[in-house]
Amino acid sequence: MSSKAAAQPPEISRRGLMLVLSSPSGAGKTSISRRLLQEDRRLTMSVSVTTRAPRSGEVDGRDYHFIDVPRFEEMVEDGQLLEHARVFGNYYGTPRGPVEAALAAGNDILFDVDWQGTQQLNEKMPDDVVGVFILPPSHLELERRLRSRAQDSEEVVIGRMKKAADEMSHWPEYDYVIVNHDLETCVSQVTAILWAERLKRERQVGVGDFVRGLIADGPA
Repeated sequence: MSSKAAAQPPEISRRGLMLVLSSPSGAGKTSISRRLLQEDRRLTMSVSVTTRAPRSGEVDGRDYHFIDVPRFEEMVEDGQLLEHARVFGNYYGTPRGPVEAALAAGNDILFDVDWQGTQQLNEKMPDDVVGVFILPPSHLELERRLRSRAQDSEEVVIGRMKKAADEMSHWPEYDYVIVNHDLETCVSQVTAILWAERLKRERQVGVGDFVRGLIADGPA
């Protein structure tokens, strides 16, 4: 066997992607995200900046980058954020630099954002975003899931249900739509989307060099 035949075939270099998951509260987005991160080491979670104070157990740089309001405003002004929003009096945003570096290195980033954040990401980096919207199987099941968490008051649950209708109306803005009847099936479906998107020709930036190498190694 020749040394060429025995050599390990080179891996085709590719550009990473931004996998964006959105859903109304209670549809399973967080559970799906956790499973994806556990099962796929090539996928990492986007770490946002925020102006709120750290909560118990949170680590700067792992859960969030904790900054003050002037610094946040400076990042917005300088175009350093891909998306940002104010939530309950605090600011949140996605730093541009780490995301662009990860994509260039062929790494994939997971985003857990709402439809407004998704719109901003699409405006800034449309060729890199893969949007997946998660729907509940029914209105009643969504309400059951919200109540079964036993984390929110009745008032909060009612508020989340009212907000869900507006959130779900934005499903046409996404590349894929999945109904979360079952967590295992839903995780498998999102995983299939992720792998298919990784294999898209335009993301395999090294395929041209790979093919030229195949041709050069062929018979004269």
